[in-house]
Amino acid sequence: MSKNIVEKIFEEHLVSGKLEPGSPISLKIDQTLTQDATGTMAYLQFEAIGLDKIKIPLAVSYVDHNTLQTDYRNADDHAFLQSAAARYGLYFSRPGNGICHQVNLERFSVPGNILLGSDSHTPTAGGVGMIGIGVGGLDIAVTMAGIPFELIMPEVVLVKLKGKLNRPGVGAMDVILELLRNLTVKGGVGRIFEYSGDGLKDLSVPERATMTNMGAELGATSSVFPGDKITREYLVAQDREKDYKELKADEGAQYTRVIEIDLNSLEPLIAQPHSPDNVVKVKDIAGKPVDQVCVGSCTNSSYNALKTIGLILRKRKINNKVSMTLSAGSRQVYETIAQDGTLKDILASGVRVLESACGPCIGMGQAPVTDSVTLRTFNRNFKGRSGTLSAGIYLTSPVTAVVSAIEGKITDPGSVDYLQGITAGEGDLLINDNMIIPPIADNTDIELIKGPNIKNVPVNEPLKDKLILKIVLKAGDNITTDDIMPAGAKVLPLRSNIPEISKHVFSGLDSGFYDRAMDIKKDIENDSRLGGVIVGGENYGQGSSREHAAIAPMYLGIKVVIAKSFARIHKKNLINFGVLPLVFKDSKDCDKFKQDFGIKNLGNKIIFENVIKSLENNDDLEVTAEIQTGAEGRQVVSTEKIGLTYDLTDKEKQILFAGGLLPYIKKTANS
Repeated sequence: MSKNIVEKIFEEHLVSGKLEPGSPISLKIDQTLTQDATGTMAYLQFEAIGLDKIKIPLAVSYVDHNTLQTDYRNADDHAFLQSAAARYGLYFSRPGNGICHQVNLERFSVPGNILLGSDSHTPTAGGVGMIGIGVGGLDIAVTMAGIPFELIMPEVVLVKLKGKLNRPGVGAMDVILELLRNLTVKGGVGRIFEYSGDGLKDLSVPERATMTNMGAELGATSSVFPGDKITREYLVAQDREKDYKELKADEGAQYTRVIEIDLNSLEPLIAQPHSPDNVVKVKDIAGKPVDQVCVGSCTNSSYNALKTIGLILRKRKINNKVSMTLSAGSRQVYETIAQDGTLKDILASGVRVLESACGPCIGMGQAPVTDSVTLRTFNRNFKGRSGTLSAGIYLTSPVTAVVSAIEGKITDPGSVDYLQGITAGEGDLLINDNMIIPPIADNTDIELIKGPNIKNVPVNEPLKDKLILKIVLKAGDNITTDDIMPAGAKVLPLRSNIPEISKHVFSGLDSGFYDRAMDIKKDIENDSRLGGVIVGGENYGQGSSREHAAIAPMYLGIKVVIAKSFARIHKKNLINFGVLPLVFKDSKDCDKFKQDFGIKNLGNKIIFENVIKSLENNDDLEVTAEIQTGAEGRQVVSTEKIGLTYDLTDKEKQILFAGGLLPYIKKTANS
């Protein structure tokens, strides 16, 4: 039977299940990666499992998020991560070595392998023919313990690329923005995108990686390119030819859907605030003044991208009204552009050069001016993500970004005459791994270094059959994990301290959330059936893989989240921490709950009966909702019967019954 690339890779790694869309499967994993914003929890969780060493072939701990060290907290996390890597047998990529996805692509990616990463942009690895899947930190801990990874077999969608990117300023970023324009941020949920077509022959691995990276914004489980001549050339340049493997779909392979994109007809595109799918042609909004331009992130910071920028900037300067920053994806890229003179041209133009780290992409520095326009070559433009709530974030390609920085306004690259003849080509890459510390063979005497900000992982109680839950928040559609658990320089240093970081849950949407939740948390001490519930709309929990968006609400007493639909990673994280994700049988029932919940509305509650029995019997739930209606001072309580359903595997139910994945593992290990 003919197979596509995804089926071939999964078949080689299959432990149990059938490779049929919608069926539960388990896979053996070749590699894992973590970054420092998620890694501390992952290794604390691995410590809680109780093993002395990882039980997978390769794992890498990166430091790339929390590199702004304004006090001891981030530095303490880095010391802990380095000690954990040494203790448990991981590679450790030191601060300044680069962004996890870029460095992993350069130094560790292998066509045909499967990578799990505690970061939603782990699918970047698909640029080299490796399936990368973003998950929560607890999934990484469990995988490092040698337990197969479980997921629902996704549908496989084929994207056929026809023609060639031959218009001025059109690049890989424009291809993925075109997909986002047509499919939206929900278009990839439950799917893996596989690329093919004659358009592949002119796309380098870094360009392919840009597209697989931003496949995460489609909600996709992963994205993958073939292992071909381009892949081999990339691995040869990285001095890793031994890792090359040809990888292609069989003739007649089947796909759920086929999408064709004509590269010849693509024009420069740009995503407007505040969603990556709010995409228009650059020429349609050309002329809008620009205040800030940021180039870099794991999406567009390869040698090819920065060399192109350097060629455009040679003997030119950034507009006086624009602040432009650059963050290379890896130290390898910085060393290479320093060697060939590109960095000199970039510096001479007035660009501010930042550390090789995530930086502005996650709000870690370079917050823009109030009410400003910031153009970024990043992957997300959620409101407030830049650190300035009133700023409008636009996502675009490096060429559009740098041309706009020169002109001082959003500019279609096709409208300027200085792009003619500019081609970056391939550089003579400098391979230098001296900031990657390999695993230590004799590690039994190594102690974990834990600073005062590093706290133990909170563990949930087993699920109760009856729940009496107060509604703490009603949220709208497309709530992101940034909305639930903000990032940025203020909050990120608290990733190792759940009690402290919990004070920031939903702080950008509802300043009263924490106080209401803490009142409920106190109630639980007297009656474990009590707790909180969050009501959400479509695609609840989209965006980053940060499991803190599940851990912190759980710590505050949230026991159930009810939504119209869930984003994949966040739903899994909720289950991992014992929070029950339920879906409205009739989405109109969501509208019965008010969107503005303040202290005065604390009486709103939902009563759940026979929860465990219903889940065991695969029955839907009918709950009683007591909802306050009417104006303040004339409020009445209406009682509604509301039907809820769910999409849970048998194992996920058992995890929820136990109170989460950690107590489940301990329970099964002792049984």
